[in-house]
Amino acid sequence: MDTNPMLMENKRKPTVTIVGSGICGMFTGLALDQRGFDVTVIERDIPPPNCSANEAFFSWSRRGVAQFRHPHAFLGLMCSVLEENYPDLLEHFFEAGARKVSFEDSVPDHLKSQYQPEPGDEKMWVLMCRRATMETVLRKYVTQTSNVAIRNQISVTGIIANSNDDREVVMQGLKLVDRSDNDKRSELYSDLIIDATGRSSKFDKWLRDYGVEINEERDDAEIVYYTRHYCLKDGIPEPARDAKNPSMGDLGYMKYGIFPGDGGHFALIICLPNEEKELREAIKNGQKFDQIGMTIPGLRPWLSPDKSDATTSPFGIGNIHAVWRDFTGSENMRLLNFFAVGDSAIRTNPLYGRGCSTGALHAHILADVLSTHIDPWQRALEFKKESELKVRPIFQASLSEDRKGIKRAAAVREGVNLDKADSFKKWFALAFGDALIAASRDKLFIHRQIMKTINLIEKPGDFLKNKKIQRTVLLYMLRGRKRNSSARIQPGLTRPKMMEFLTELRTDGTNGNHADKSLPKASASAS
Repeated sequence: MDTNPMLMENKRKPTVTIVGSGICGMFTGLALDQRGFDVTVIERDIPPPNCSANEAFFSWSRRGVAQFRHPHAFLGLMCSVLEENYPDLLEHFFEAGARKVSFEDSVPDHLKSQYQPEPGDEKMWVLMCRRATMETVLRKYVTQTSNVAIRNQISVTGIIANSNDDREVVMQGLKLVDRSDNDKRSELYSDLIIDATGRSSKFDKWLRDYGVEINEERDDAEIVYYTRHYCLKDGIPEPARDAKNPSMGDLGYMKYGIFPGDGGHFALIICLPNEEKELREAIKNGQKFDQIGMTIPGLRPWLSPDKSDATTSPFGIGNIHAVWRDFTGSENMRLLNFFAVGDSAIRTNPLYGRGCSTGALHAHILADVLSTHIDPWQRALEFKKESELKVRPIFQASLSEDRKGIKRAAAVREGVNLDKADSFKKWFALAFGDALIAASRDKLFIHRQIMKTINLIEKPGDFLKNKKIQRTVLLYMLRGRKRNSSARIQPGLTRPKMMEFLTELRTDGTNGNHADKSLPKASASAS
């Protein structure tokens, strides 16, 4: 563990105030507490209710976390952070019903005969649980094992900063309102302020009012996604993986995915382009949500009425953007003693499940920087450099996937054949992509490398530098595109057939598989 130079020099713990007690805020607090900082966390919402993690999923009001009840994936990168820093925390997750799914466990049945353990496989495991379980266990762990102070029901209404003649804005503190004490107002001063409030952050506005230049990259993913939660019936095992009929896929006009959770619970996400208004309207209805899901072979073993029961109505989230914010300011107006972590600074499409993992990584990057550097400007520059080095490749890969998805959805909607190549360069790219997908279905060594990218163990695209993979994909290209393209075709209705199906739903009034009467209504941020 790094030694805190400020602590050695000043012989006191430097104070840090973190705004936001979500997953990223909690990991930032834990990491800084371990490195000798005096940490206080400010949280606008109430603390977790005194009940089980499962009950907390339905009863805990987390207004400050729009995605609280949407599915989450805790990928290999995040699991490695947990193993290296908080191995005892993992045991608490398992006690609460979370499951460890190893790389070997996730190998498709038709590839299991090829499996031999290799170094690095141990890092490719996924923690399966709902976010409510993750937050409930994490908050309890922080409270019981660290010196981090958590102040609940405290809203931040503004910042306290000093703009000096050296063209610097120095963050000093926060203006607070205590919602639990008749909206009592106060001020809190701290050596360092960290924003972990996520996509609802207001710090960029407040800082701009002080003249700080915040460089922001923002790209609209042009999608909305809807979630419905279910629980397997007593005695019903989780469906086996089916390579021919996967439980996660992309039909061009609609993406879908099953997210297993804890205690037999699971969720289905259906992601739609903003322009698919008719399908979006239908999917809000619980009966139609299930009926649309049942048109996809890979979802039927999960959604069939003899397999599971719905536990929520469908609910959506929109305004999905890829965002990268640089808070260092500029040489004309430098920002000191303020940092933003996770979604407050770097946001990717939550459909890819990378947010929690990159947030945990970002939190520990910041903790390392703050514990090894004293100079405020050097800290800002070093945090920027490390973020660019370690998180930017993940951000760029997600952004690229968003843009490809937008292009493909528009083509499907307009009836354009994207597979038609009008140049050799485009033909080669399409042929290579089809060959790669086909080869990954047949060859475990390619599947393994792709899974390293998915789990964020390696930088996106690094596996394509592997000579053996290059040779194999080129050999598959010789088979021809027609044969290889069959590997990427997802079982499900074409868009015209889905539009016909929606017409049938409107006219026949058939009930769905899971009626949603009297089910809890989760808050939705998409219309």
